[in-house]
Amino acid sequence: MRCLLLSAYDAPSHRYWREGLIAAFPEWQWTCLTEPPRFFNWRIRGNALSLAEKINGLGQSFDCIIATSMTDLAGIKAFCPQLASVPTLLYFHENQFCYPANEVQRNRLEPAMMTLFSAHAADKLVFNSRYNRNTFMAGARALLGKLPDAVPAGLVESLINKTSVLPVPLRDEAFRLAAKRNDSKPGRRTFIWNHRWEHDKGPEGLLAAVRLLLAQTQNFTLHVVGQQFRQRPACFDALKTLLETSGTLGRWGFIESRAEYNQLLVESDAVISTALHDFQGLAVLEAVAAGCYPLVPDRLVYPEWFPVCYAAATPIQEVEALVQAMSAIIDRGPEAAPPVNFLRWCELGQKYAALARPM
Repeated sequence: MRCLLLSAYDAPSHRYWREGLIAAFPEWQWTCLTEPPRFFNWRIRGNALSLAEKINGLGQSFDCIIATSMTDLAGIKAFCPQLASVPTLLYFHENQFCYPANEVQRNRLEPAMMTLFSAHAADKLVFNSRYNRNTFMAGARALLGKLPDAVPAGLVESLINKTSVLPVPLRDEAFRLAAKRNDSKPGRRTFIWNHRWEHDKGPEGLLAAVRLLLAQTQNFTLHVVGQQFRQRPACFDALKTLLETSGTLGRWGFIESRAEYNQLLVESDAVISTALHDFQGLAVLEAVAAGCYPLVPDRLVYPEWFPVCYAAATPIQEVEALVQAMSAIIDRGPEAAPPVNFLRWCELGQKYAALARPM
């Protein structure tokens, strides 16, 4: 099968998925085209132009197209008419209806509309979680309800009828790390916060939790690692100062070496999320596969994966619940990490094959 794989905003999680997909099906003939994950507004509106130029330069035909939801599929089919009838699967790592916009990204209308058009143009829609699918459909319904006229009847229902939920599989490497752990080691407990350094990952909540925890104890180490950008929330500077002056700072910043990052996962007792926005939570899931206990909020996608999350009715109570969970680990040690074997490629590979082959 000749498959055209398009990743129009090739962020690390998107790259992780497409590389795993290609490795899982080496018998397929893959042509992979990507665009770099920068200049979001231009990329989301201009990727059809950029990718169409590459596609038309190939002079190839394809049996199917698999594209990420950042891809302007409607535009590509218009600019590449030879692809108009090729069966297409659109994969949603995230959706543009459920993103906590900051002061720079307040207008999400164009990204949302582009994704809606792409979904309408695709034959199959695959979401990485039920939470992602549900929030996309709710957002689409709300947006269409605000438009003045000429909205096709039953559009959201037609989208729902062609959806499936299939997570991004975890690589075997993460599961092998669990065998290297020594959870009986003496000394202070270690936590890791391993997310993009952007506002939607809730660093302000992490700072508030650290302040509250340090009022109780300094007997812990916190690694704060993840992808960084030219601009980052100011709370990171305050967090670093707080951790340094209290002697609780572990590793800080982006870890270039995958081996070093894996070692941090092996050494950490628990992985923390304070996210405002997570549609699957790959960083958390990889850490749990490596044996870290998840300290995650009882919202977003996390209840789909984990039976126990820290629950609260307000942001302040959520911080208090996180600190209580961290304190329990410091005092008594972590519980065993919940199993996430159902997210391995060996468990999900045939489901991916079944979705793609009938196209």
